[in-house]
Amino acid sequence: MVALTGLKILVPESRELDLFTAMLETEGALVLRCPLVQILDLEDSADAEAWIDRCIADDFDDLVLLTGEGLRRLLTLSKTRRDALVAALGRLRTITRGPKPARALREVGLSPGLAAGVPTSEGILEALAQENVVGRRIGVQLYPGDGAQHLVEHLRARGALVTTVTPYRYASEAETGQVSDAIRALGAGEVGMIAFTATPQVERLVKVAQECGLVQELSRGLARTPIASIGPIVDEKLRLHGFKPTVSPQSSFHLKPLVRAIMAWRQA
Repeated sequence: MVALTGLKILVPESRELDLFTAMLETEGALVLRCPLVQILDLEDSADAEAWIDRCIADDFDDLVLLTGEGLRRLLTLSKTRRDALVAALGRLRTITRGPKPARALREVGLSPGLAAGVPTSEGILEALAQENVVGRRIGVQLYPGDGAQHLVEHLRARGALVTTVTPYRYASEAETGQVSDAIRALGAGEVGMIAFTATPQVERLVKVAQECGLVQELSRGLARTPIASIGPIVDEKLRLHGFKPTVSPQSSFHLKPLVRAIMAWRQA
């Protein structure tokens, strides 16, 4: 018998839904799909393209990469200037928040100049804590929303010259009816586990619960249902909303380690 036979897992994932689902089903899980957040191109990319121009012109000493998706989107937006952007990335110091931006760098033959010890915005600040950043020109690749604004504000307060770019947007209204049905299933105890792989999934689930009058169902459901989290960034977001993760990889915060952690939890 495979490790997850009979375990019904709610998977609120969009971009890597098929991959994650296949990995869980291979181990015998019954996967309930619930797409929460869809990643889309910018409606107006002028600001992002201007930021790319500045990067190519060596206007930054450091570049903080918060997501792998962000770097890939910047490379796509650079179009015919892709080689020039990659060359510029090789000249400055890249600072990565976690394994996903590091992997995106490796895809273009580069490696991080500095990696946060803990893959959070606080981890980035800790990595730079002993450095004098006064006057340093720091580019920061953000993700939609204001979750990393404290990172930007802290660097600016220390005297850094920070220029931000957000190279994609979320279409977070995806499948509202399906999301509300999933919340009801959680509240009714019909789900054996829910697995989060990104913070926007948590935010979207909470927002739908608020909009649809399902806050009690969500709170009851996540109190009784084991929660799998891909790593510290998602752990932090869950706790912010009063939810406690049950299962998380100890290191290497990717899908495969998450699946292994779920298997170990099930077999314990």
